[in-house]
Formats: sequence, C-alpha cells, structure tokens
Amino acid sequence: MDKQLLELLVCPLCKGPLELKRSESAQELICYADRLAYPIRDGIPLMLENEARAIDPETETRPEARTTRHLNP
Repeated sequence: MDKQLLELLVCPLCKGPLELKRSESAQELICYADRLAYPIRDGIPLMLENEARAIDPETETRPEARTTRHLNP
C-alpha cells in the first residue's frame, strides 16, 4: 500500500483516520471509531461499508490504546 495514498484515505462513514493493518494473509484499513476493517485486495482498498468487516473493540484496539488501557482501570 502506497504511503502517500494511505495518508489521503479516510473512513467513508466518519471521515476519520485509517490505520493499515498487515497480517500474513491480508491487509486491511482499520477505522477504530466505527469499528470497521476495510479489506485491501490486489493492492486496492475496498472502501465500501458492505465490504468491511466489524472488528471487536476488545481484541482489536490501537496499539497505544492497549498500553494506556492498563494504566487507567
């Protein structure tokens, strides 16, 4: 995923920032505000709500949120 393109893309629902998540099998753009993960297929982000999958806020949080969550019970 091109870094410049990533900086331009926003969530189509809330217009908030997206975070690139890479795994061995897939790439996704994550909107933590809407709890949606937009897939990237063949290098093309599919920015449609019906293509997105819901993410679990308990298991898929921003890395910095995981560390601060433990500091503030």
